[in-house]
Amino acid sequence: MHPAGHHQDDPAGDVVRWAAFSCLLVPVVLVVYGTSFGGAAVATLGLLAVTAACRVLLRYSEKTERTAARVLAEERLPPAHRGRHSRGGAANRRGCHGSGPKSPHD
Repeated sequence: MHPAGHHQDDPAGDVVRWAAFSCLLVPVVLVVYGTSFGGAAVATLGLLAVTAACRVLLRYSEKTERTAARVLAEERLPPAHRGRHSRGGAANRRGCHGSGPKSPHD
């Protein structure tokens, strides 16, 4: 059983949590093994920067994946069942001719 608020299907969140834990653990280990506080602080800042960049890239990747899945699912639907944002476009259904010259029927 997972604790309240913990998402089972959030691998990116798990990676970020472990990275944050490492950002806290690594400087402690460095200081214990004789690295100066300044050196440990620099290592911590570097780890935090890498963790933040990875988090941004993971979230962007998830968003792109969800968008691609939605587009694929929409393309598999018959044209009558597609949403407002189908590739056919509203202009084709309404007989819109764009910005060209007007025909006698307009």
